[in-house]
Amino acid sequence: MRALTWQGTGKVSVETVPDPRIQEPTDAVVRVTSTAICGSDLHLYDVLGMYIDKGDILGHEPMGVVEAVGADVTHIKPGDRVVIPFNISCGHCWMCTRGWYAQCETTQVTGQGKGAALFGYTRLYGQVPGGQAEYLRVPQAQFGPIKVPDGHPDERFLFLSDVLTTSWQAAKYADIRPGDTVLVTGLGPIGQMSARIARHLGAERVIASDNVPERLAMARRHGIEALDTGDTDVADAVRELTHGRGADSVIEAVGMEAHGAPIQAAAVKAAGMLPDPLARKAVEKAGIDRMAALTTAFEAVRRAGTVSIIGVYGGNADPIPMLDLFDKGVTLRMGQAHVKRWVDDLMPLLTGDEDPLGVDDLVTHRLPLEEAPHAYEIFKKKQDGCIKVVLKP
Repeated sequence: MRALTWQGTGKVSVETVPDPRIQEPTDAVVRVTSTAICGSDLHLYDVLGMYIDKGDILGHEPMGVVEAVGADVTHIKPGDRVVIPFNISCGHCWMCTRGWYAQCETTQVTGQGKGAALFGYTRLYGQVPGGQAEYLRVPQAQFGPIKVPDGHPDERFLFLSDVLTTSWQAAKYADIRPGDTVLVTGLGPIGQMSARIARHLGAERVIASDNVPERLAMARRHGIEALDTGDTDVADAVRELTHGRGADSVIEAVGMEAHGAPIQAAAVKAAGMLPDPLARKAVEKAGIDRMAALTTAFEAVRRAGTVSIIGVYGGNADPIPMLDLFDKGVTLRMGQAHVKRWVDDLMPLLTGDEDPLGVDDLVTHRLPLEEAPHAYEIFKKKQDGCIKVVLKP
């Protein structure tokens, strides 16, 4: 089959690789019909190469049609249309029975001290081949795949794999109440959907920040008050809009790639240029992230408010303003999305003729799998109005 593979920092290519096959009775093989590029994939593209081997298949936002199932897989069958969650969860361990699917104890990567295995996401998370490919082997398929109906294009359901479920969790973790003011930092795909979901969950006012004109325009189409970080101090603006109090909740949807932190950015780049063993040690013991967006979140949230962190961070030595957070009494919630925990909430919003979350207005680029290297480049550089790319194998 053809698959998008990592070849080195800033370099990916589509290669011919062995077809996946059933290896365990809990496996399935899916023919991928749509697969998206995530902002988290850019961390692999740029920063986390010390945890990847040349030839690893990337991607964790796929859907398609079941081709084959193992003997223990009974809830799906060949011919079914399914979405594959990015985390690999068994559904029956101590963590899974409590809804903490991203911490599944069956697939936990204990050798790395990490949670549940993820598709296409480095040795840290199990080095499981990813979904930017023509076919995908799905471990723990007795639980993971989400069966979806016909009647809508793939893109109505595709984002149950990550974007929608992650954004739903981000908004739920923000503890939004009717009438609240919510700030969303970052208007990539997760920020876009988090802002719309915040409105759906009852926020009276949703403010969001970014510096890319196309992202700001997309948010405004959905009734979001969008602030341009290029000419606005976001924390000051939010306080001014809330009579000096600050936002009731902030959803931080940028993560480690935040702009506006040149010293931290240089440190991240320097770590990525070291030989892999040294780079791993630098990240694990002294790694720091670009913290500009997180700093904005901490400054903009009101006293006794909540910050929900859904942007991905990877440093172990990040400077956190604990004095201010403690004094303000801020609640912090964060973590990988527990994908299947939120599917029942989201599915009724996707299956009808209406589109209350505006899912149909997210994808900006649809490209063949063979053009994936170009897609990564324009997504990384935010060229050609690129907000979300879907690849078609």
